[in-house]
Amino acid sequence: MSDELTGGPCRFCGATLTRTFADLGMSPLCESFVPADQVNAMEPFYPLHTWVCDECFLVQLQEYVSREDIFTEYAYFSSYSDAWLEHARTYVEAMIAERNLGADSLVVELASNDGYLLQYFVQADVPVLGIEPAANVAKVAVDERNVPTLVEFFDEELARRLVAEGTRADLIAGNNVLAQVPDLNTFVAGMKLLLAPGGLITIEFPHLLRLIEENQFDTIYHEHFSYFSLVTSERIFAAHGLVIHDVEELWTHGGSLRIHATHAGPDAPALSERLLDLRQRELDAGLERPETYELFAEQVRETKRKLLEFLIGVKRQGAQVVGYGAPGKGNTLLNYCGIGPDFLDYTVDRNPYKHGRYTPGTHIPIHEPGRIAETKPDYVLILPWNLKDEIVAQLAYIKEWGGKCVVPIPQAAIVDWSE
Repeated sequence: MSDELTGGPCRFCGATLTRTFADLGMSPLCESFVPADQVNAMEPFYPLHTWVCDECFLVQLQEYVSREDIFTEYAYFSSYSDAWLEHARTYVEAMIAERNLGADSLVVELASNDGYLLQYFVQADVPVLGIEPAANVAKVAVDERNVPTLVEFFDEELARRLVAEGTRADLIAGNNVLAQVPDLNTFVAGMKLLLAPGGLITIEFPHLLRLIEENQFDTIYHEHFSYFSLVTSERIFAAHGLVIHDVEELWTHGGSLRIHATHAGPDAPALSERLLDLRQRELDAGLERPETYELFAEQVRETKRKLLEFLIGVKRQGAQVVGYGAPGKGNTLLNYCGIGPDFLDYTVDRNPYKHGRYTPGTHIPIHEPGRIAETKPDYVLILPWNLKDEIVAQLAYIKEWGGKCVVPIPQAAIVDWSE
C-alpha cells in the first residue's frame, strides 16, 4: 500500500484506489499481434497494475487505452474453440426452454463477436440482435451466420435509442464483456433500460475467487478493465435497479460465473440457494477484507519463478519447447515472465488471422497447428490452459515421439496423459 501512488477513482463507486492487487509491470495490448513487416517497429507498452477498491472491493485496471483503440479491430473470434461453441449451444437450448422463447421474443447479445452464440437462436427461429463494436468480427456474424448486428459499443445512450425505436429485450446475454467495459455504470444502466418487464439478463465473467485461489494472473490484461466477485457484482447491479437472483459456476476461462438478473421489485424471483451459498463462500474466503488481496501479489511472483525454473531446466537439457495457442492470457504470461523465442521456438493457433504474425512484446512467431507435427518438439506449453482438456486431446499424437504437454497455471506442470 502506497501513500503516493494511486490508481485514481474507482470506476464504480469513485473512491480513491490506494491498494495494489497485482503489479505485472509493463505490457503491450494482449491482442495486438505484430505483422511480420512491423517486427522492428516500436510497440506501445502500458502499466499492467491492478488495484482493489477498499470501499466496494472491485478489482480494476486504469483505462490506459480507449475502448475504441482496443476493440474496433479485434483479433479474437469466439468460434475457433469447439468447447466454447458447445457451451453456447447448450446455453441457448436451456434459455429457449426455460424462458419459453419463440418468434415473438427478442434476444440481444452484448459483444456478440462473430455470432457464435446468436446463430443457435437464429436456427431456432428466435429473433436476435447482436451488438458488437469490432467491425471485422461483426461482418462474419452477418455474412456467415445471418445474425443481424449493430456495429457499436453498448451503453446507456444506445439503449435509450433502441428503446425509443420500440426495441425491448426478453433476454440480454453478455459473455466476457462486463470485464471489458471501462464505464461500468452506463453499461449496467443501459441493460436496465433495454430489458423488457419480466425479462432476464445473464452475464458471464471470470470469477475473481478462482483467479485468486488458482493464481490465474494471466487473465489480467488491458482489455479487462475489471475483475468481479459475486458480492461486488451484486452491489453494482443493485445500484442500477437490478437484482441478481441466481448464479451458476462454470468451467469456462478457468472458472466463471453466470449471473441471472432481473428488474428489482416485488415481482423479482427469490434469491437461489446456490447464490446464497456462493456469497457465503466468498465472504469466508475474505473477499470483503483488504488483506486478502494483498497476499495475491506474492502468489503471482512464485508462479512466475516456477515456470521459469521449469523452462530453464529443460532448455539446458537441449529440449525444444513450443507453444500452443496465442490467447490474450498467454501474452500477459509471456510478457510478465519474460518468455520470448529464447524459450519458445514458436507457438501455433487455429485462427488464420494470427498466422504469420508475432506475439505482442515477446515476438514469438505464430504458425498453424500442423507445424507441431513437422518439428516434433519435446514440450508444448498450453497457453490457453483453460481449454486444457480440449487441447490435450488434439495433441495426443505428440506421444508418438515422446512429446509432453505443459500447463503454466496454477503452477508449471507436465500433463499426465492418463488424466
